[in-house]
Amino acid sequence: MENSFKSGFITIIGRPNVGKSTFINRVIGQKIAIMSDKAQTTRNTIQGVLTEEDAQLIFIDTPGIHKPKHRLGDFMVKVAENTLNEVDIIMFMINAEEGFGRGDQYIIDRLKDIKNPVFLIINKIDQIHPDKLIELINQYKDKYLFEEIVPISALEGNNVTHLLEVLKNHLPHGPQYYPEDQVTDHPERFIMSELIREKVLELTREEIPHSVAVVIEHIEKKKNEKVLIQASIVVERKSQKGIIIGKQGLMLKQIGTKARADMEALLGTKIFLELWVKVQKDWRNRSQHLQAYGFSEDEY
Repeated sequence: MENSFKSGFITIIGRPNVGKSTFINRVIGQKIAIMSDKAQTTRNTIQGVLTEEDAQLIFIDTPGIHKPKHRLGDFMVKVAENTLNEVDIIMFMINAEEGFGRGDQYIIDRLKDIKNPVFLIINKIDQIHPDKLIELINQYKDKYLFEEIVPISALEGNNVTHLLEVLKNHLPHGPQYYPEDQVTDHPERFIMSELIREKVLELTREEIPHSVAVVIEHIEKKKNEKVLIQASIVVERKSQKGIIIGKQGLMLKQIGTKARADMEALLGTKIFLELWVKVQKDWRNRSQHLQAYGFSEDEY
């Protein structure tokens, strides 16, 4: 049995907002990566672990590769690019609705020196006509020699099971790296901060750009079995603080209510969530703040 077991690391790369996090959550069966219709949602690599009877697939959801506008952006792109040589399989995911763009060519140029197998994953096929899908496949075939091209809809689940079988067939024989009931390598504290950040992005829409960080300040189990979680939402300007708090604190309350529901589902217990909003000017360009908020440039 041990000799027949397959395992390996699979990185998912692509332009921002192609559906990488949606795919991870679909495959794992629960939310470990935050989802947003805004670009550049993911900031750290998030490992999702899928364990089956004959294989363990460890997925790495990378930040979307884009042209950086600040030091945080530099960090995000380095994180994505540095996974390419450290994995067994590369999934290059594209958004079928958007088609080929300069960002895709940028990624393909970086894949040309990579020896690991690269699969082209055409996501969001439920949003396009089949004729356009054929055009896309032919267009990308001319750009790079992909191991295989697999169209899917991560949101609807279309063809995802087939994709998993394809990936398993290309994995090397290896050990089970994680216990079968473990779905991610990130601590709960990290996932909880991401769930809060997701609600900020979801509820404030275009009013708040990605200048938001969330820090879990304190976790304490109370006598009544509730868990007290205290967290700070960090923004760059006073005007952003006002938007997140909202009139009479209603926006902050709404963020907390939605985040608490996801946290309770994650932890399986009742949660008392306290949120504060702090202003830290230009934190995305300051090394000490990036380090404090979990973006360690030294690792990359």
